[in-house]
Amino acid sequence: MSTPLNIKVILGSTRPGRFSEYPGAWIAEIAREKGINVEVLDLRDYDMPLFNEAATPSSKTEPYTNEAVARWTKKIAEADAYIMVTPEYNRGPSGVLKNALDWVYPEWNNKAVAFVSYGTVGGARAVEALRISAIEMQMAPIRSSVNIFAHWNLREADGSLKPGALDPFKKGAENMVDQLVWWAEALRAARAA
Repeated sequence: MSTPLNIKVILGSTRPGRFSEYPGAWIAEIAREKGINVEVLDLRDYDMPLFNEAATPSSKTEPYTNEAVARWTKKIAEADAYIMVTPEYNRGPSGVLKNALDWVYPEWNNKAVAFVSYGTVGGARAVEALRISAIEMQMAPIRSSVNIFAHWNLREADGSLKPGALDPFKKGAENMVDQLVWWAEALRAARAA
């Protein structure tokens, strides 16, 4: 039996009262049910400055010295694939998520990525922007994504998630995870060859 895949679920918002932790925990559990090792990476735990280095991640000769960046880079390197949970801000992803992508390069290369989004039009425009960035970082964004519409209606008055609020998205999420697993296994084999 092969080693289980290692997938990182990245929470792409750090705002107070954010929604991302709910779909993040939900999609992580769906992936775990398929026998995948899953770790949720919360960008709140990686207080990275805005990327402003002379050498880009693709051309640097030594690791960056910022402690949060070093921890982040190590976590990205561990993964076989990623699921990014992104809000949509002004037709794009959050600045904190884009910044987290920009600090890393070779560790993203030749790995699959999927997206769970929320916001106006289900966050679809944020996903499209992230797919373009992922391709530039030599990642393989899969076709399917989970787009959560009107997420503001899925919460109780106290901010918690309403029971069963994400159930209508489960079939699509399972399909997305199946596609991600296929690509992640294929790319892991190719990287090892």
